Amino acid sequence: MSFRYLTFLPLLFAFFACSRPPPPPEQSGELVVATRNGPTTYFIGPNREPAGFEFDLVSEFARRNGWRVRWLQADTTAQLFAMLAERRAHLAAAALPDSAVRAHHLQAGPTIFETPVAVIRRQQDPPLRSVADLVGKRLALIAGSSHTELLQRLKRKYPGLQWATLDNVWPEELLARLDAGEFDAVVVNGMDFDLARNLYPALAVAFDLGDKQKIVWALSPAAPLTLKDRIERFVADSRRDGTIRYLYERYWGHVQKLDPGDVIGILERRQKLLPPLRRYFQEAQTLTGIDWRLLAALAYQESQWNALATSPTGVRGLMMLTSDTADQLGVSNRLDARQSILGGARYLAQLKDALPASIPEPDRTWMALAAYNQGPGHLEDARRIARHRGGNPDAWADVKEALPLLGRGGYAKVTLYGYARGSEARTLAESIRNYYDILLRLEPAFQSGFELSTRDAAAGRG
Repeated sequence: MSFRYLTFLPLLFAFFACSRPPPPPEQSGELVVATRNGPTTYFIGPNREPAGFEFDLVSEFARRNGWRVRWLQADTTAQLFAMLAERRAHLAAAALPDSAVRAHHLQAGPTIFETPVAVIRRQQDPPLRSVADLVGKRLALIAGSSHTELLQRLKRKYPGLQWATLDNVWPEELLARLDAGEFDAVVVNGMDFDLARNLYPALAVAFDLGDKQKIVWALSPAAPLTLKDRIERFVADSRRDGTIRYLYERYWGHVQKLDPGDVIGILERRQKLLPPLRRYFQEAQTLTGIDWRLLAALAYQESQWNALATSPTGVRGLMMLTSDTADQLGVSNRLDARQSILGGARYLAQLKDALPASIPEPDRTWMALAAYNQGPGHLEDARRIARHRGGNPDAWADVKEALPLLGRGGYAKVTLYGYARGSEARTLAESIRNYYDILLRLEPAFQSGFELSTRDAAAGRG
């Protein structure tokens, strides 16, 4: 099954949840939310905790109102809409287009974000430039998606347009089948392709179908106006205070950063160079508590898993340690793969531990990666610049925009450590995020049975 890093949570099914509608959350303190398990909505992440853009946003909405959330899972969009029509849930959050919600005579909340509907093709095939080029092609989409209605409207103008609808597949599986040559093109949301594009460097967007889709939360026709008003106020406030922007950055801010050649490179080297190194990365996870796949992604960015790598500036080895850092970490031979990996992992753990406690995950990890490249002093300067510009110094979305400004003189008065190649640090961190995503999907998690905390690892204990 695609998205191997997803471990499906045994959510409650709505069909047998209760015999009568749940009371309003204002009375019960519980918000009942229908969703679909998927890469952009609700899934179990590498830390074995629920994640997803919709999950995070709904959780923040409930938190601000003092409510807990009870999640109900549906297998199809039709089931989601049935839950609302039969008043088994207060709202549905599952990347639902405004047009589809209204077509089912449900209430649509305010627009949360917009996504294009993309036609994806193999780059080696003849180009597809318009819907007319799809006539006679093997086209596929996911059953139950709003894309069916879109294609049905297009079929009135292009009667020869045909397509296959596939049940019980994720967007990544649809893309995999296109990549394997089973279809000539597939239709997916642009945001879904963005999350999977680095796994399929041979695929590309041919063109977008129509206007962007407005993604909303759906409510039943009988939902009280008070709930809809709360949602509208929450979305408006979340736009003003940056909540939606920060959450969007968490899941999509780093995509489209790799060249196809970079993707092909890690996919090929994963087969040849990673296997003998895997046990050292997993040992490093046991030492530091940092996911071994993140450490492997960092090492790939630094050296492309070449244990003998040496840069003109004198950093060496898999984790490209300086001689001073290696000495501090007790690494006697930077060209020894195991020593380099364990040393680099401990150094990253130290950098994470030294950051202010106010910085949450995963922003904390991305900032530590930037500090790995430029040093903690320059990272603090970037945080000062972010604050000076009215941003949040604890949010990676704002700090990564400030990093390139370390190379400009206009902010000298608010920095302490002077000039730095901040753009390089940002590129490194974002590239590692992409490599990490690739390894999350292709490599299994490692359960060591015993892991030190990053604080203990940074202190060198254990």
